[in-house]
Amino acid sequence: MNDYLVKALAFDGHVRAYAVRSTETVSEAQRRHNTWPIASAALGRTLSVGAMMGAMLKDDAKLTIKIEGGGPIGPILVDSNTKGEVRGYVTNPQIHFENNAQGKLNVGKAVGTSGTLTIVKDLGLRDFFSGQVPLVSGELGEDFTYYFASSEQVPSSVGVGVLVNPDNSILAAGGFIIQLMPNTDELTISKIEQSLAKIPPVSSLIEKGLNPEELLEAVLGKGNVKFLETMPVSFTCNCEKGRFASAIIGLGKSEIKDMIDEDGQAEVHCHFCNEYYHFSKEELEALYKEAQ
Repeated sequence: MNDYLVKALAFDGHVRAYAVRSTETVSEAQRRHNTWPIASAALGRTLSVGAMMGAMLKDDAKLTIKIEGGGPIGPILVDSNTKGEVRGYVTNPQIHFENNAQGKLNVGKAVGTSGTLTIVKDLGLRDFFSGQVPLVSGELGEDFTYYFASSEQVPSSVGVGVLVNPDNSILAAGGFIIQLMPNTDELTISKIEQSLAKIPPVSSLIEKGLNPEELLEAVLGKGNVKFLETMPVSFTCNCEKGRFASAIIGLGKSEIKDMIDEDGQAEVHCHFCNEYYHFSKEELEALYKEAQ
């Protein structure tokens, strides 16, 4: 089954909802970065939220999520856009701890709680929109919930999960975001709170075969949800050799000449997708001629 997300309204338009199946997307990230289970969970949860937050934007807008919790996993960085395309990496992908007291991957310990969650939105305007909140748990679902309430003043519930196989491959990944619109009545709020308190972990629901629509119905109740739109989700990086060539030209003739004289070649690494691009001496000489 290919990954996709769904946008929906519920309870006569008083609730806005998103849900995503991101198993293949997180699998691609795990393969590219060779992440161990805890890093897979942390990066996968962030990629899932990034895909849904990107779907909240319009036109060609895009956003960047940066999580710096002070933990041994290091910073997590994820980019997303309005097309369901996400990419991202974790600084230290091979981190391991024993499971937490609940028998779950100890994402909070790896991420840390002495730092911040930052969202930067590029809406195509002159200035970027930036929001930042302190991390509250490092488990990330709660941290994004706090971000929406504190930075965007939208009462929300964010549920994300990643299940990892014994061989480090991804068994299931996905999540949901439930947001209350202004003037939502107390009865509706109470129903949602009761449902959220009872619902099993997101990853286990996806493992059982629930698609994004069924996931929202499990949270909000069948008959309460009006589905608006679906879109594919994928791990997609926009890096290419030509972009890096332009960046090398931008360094200027002196820097390029140093590359040619000292190494006779250059290798460029994209942190987001872990691809390497090699430039031979002849290619560098051609770029040298292009440089102003």
